Amino acid sequence: MTSMLANSLVDGFFGSNAIGKGIVIIQLLCSVAMVAAVIGKWKELHFTGRETRRFLRDFGTCRDVLEYYLNRRPSQTTGIVGIYKDTCERLLKLLSPDVRTLLAGRETNGDGAAALSAREVELVKGTCEHSLDEEEIRMEHGMGVIATVVALSPMLGLLGTVWGVLDAFAEMGTAGSANLATIAPSISSALVTTVVGLLIAIPGVIAFNRMNATIRNVTSDMEGFADDLAGRVACEFQGKGA
Repeated sequence: MTSMLANSLVDGFFGSNAIGKGIVIIQLLCSVAMVAAVIGKWKELHFTGRETRRFLRDFGTCRDVLEYYLNRRPSQTTGIVGIYKDTCERLLKLLSPDVRTLLAGRETNGDGAAALSAREVELVKGTCEHSLDEEEIRMEHGMGVIATVVALSPMLGLLGTVWGVLDAFAEMGTAGSANLATIAPSISSALVTTVVGLLIAIPGVIAFNRMNATIRNVTSDMEGFADDLAGRVACEFQGKGA
């Protein structure tokens, strides 16, 4: 059955007019871009999810906010680790050089000597929230390509079909007869663009919805972590008046 469908599409493609062939070629090029975007996004989401689980497991065993950063010096700049790294770097910049030296030697855990004013704590919280916003935007990157192809392919297919049907009826009017044997091949060729558009859009919709659900889960984890991190910074470091 699959071979019959493939043969019908190939025959219909070669039997279609120049507009129909051009639309099918555009649809195929769009499908290549969509597949590349889907593969790249799946790899990114898989990596981000794995790193998020690993980080949360390790961070959960730390005694204070800065322990993981000072002991591991994470180099990753994306995902939940990126949010944590940006926040810790901002926090350390607000501390005095003497306190940073003590923290680097793990001679204090941030109590007393490492206290920040309420305004400074808000600055750290703002950095955390800004980093979270950037990560949420980055997580959505590439999804627009998939959504565009999913929406555009059927519309291009419909355009090709309507155009082909118009040509078929024009030929029928020129011939002055409604012979089914002569008009059926033209109608069949006109429908190829719609079939190709649907074959591209259906798996694209499935992939888009699956990845969108994964993105929502990852984003929810990042938002929860950012709130928890900002709260821990306030609890551990806020201690001086403005």
